[in-house]
Amino acid sequence: MELNADFSKRVVIHSEQLDWVQSPALGVQRRMLDRIGGEVARATTIVRFAPDATFAPHVHNGGEEFIVLEGVFQDEHGDYPAGTYVRNPPTTAHTPGSDGGCTIFVKLWQFDPEDRNQFRVDMADAARDDSAVLHEDTQETVRYHNLSAGEELAQALPGGGEVLVLSGAITEGGEQLTKGSWLRLPVGADLNVVAGPEGATLWMKAGHIAFARPPAA
Repeated sequence: MELNADFSKRVVIHSEQLDWVQSPALGVQRRMLDRIGGEVARATTIVRFAPDATFAPHVHNGGEEFIVLEGVFQDEHGDYPAGTYVRNPPTTAHTPGSDGGCTIFVKLWQFDPEDRNQFRVDMADAARDDSAVLHEDTQETVRYHNLSAGEELAQALPGGGEVLVLSGAITEGGEQLTKGSWLRLPVGADLNVVAGPEGATLWMKAGHIAFARPPAA
C-alpha cells in the first residue's frame, strides 16, 4: 500500500475529518496519514484504542515513536497519559493497550537503525520556555512548541519536516490547520506559520524527510 508516498510534495491532512478504519486488532482503529507497505510499513497514523483493547506482543524492528493525544496508553513498561511523547527504538518490544481507551499519533520505521535511545517525556513539562527539543540526532530534530496568539514560527527545512497541531490553530500557506491537522513539507521547504487567536501547541519533526525509505525487507 502507498499513501502520500511522494515525499517531494507538500501534504496537509485534517485527520479529524477522516473516517476510522478497523485495524487487524479487535477494538483498534486508525486514520492513516502516510504509508509505504502492508502491516509492516513505514507509516504515520492516528490510532484509537477502545477500552480494554490490546495489540499482540511485538518487536519494533524499525522503531516506533508516538504521542498520546487522549486517554492513557499502557504497556508492560507503564502508563502514558495524554501529552506524553515516547520513543521506542529498533529492537524494543511491548504489548500495547489501554484499560480506559486512548488515541495516539504514531510513526513506524522512521528511525536511524542504530538508534537505541528509549525514553518518554511529558511535552508540556519539558517546554518550560514554551518550546523544547524533545529529541535530536544526526538525521532529525523533534520539538514541542507552545505558541501564543498571533505568534509566528519560521524555519528553513533543508531536510524536510512535519507538524502536528495538538491544540488551537495555525495558518500555513494560506490554509488553516486546527487540532489534529498534519502537515508534511518536502526537502528544501520553508515553514512559516502564524498561531490563531487562541494560540496553538505543535509537535514538530525536521530533517527526517531526506532519509525517508520503505521498511527493511
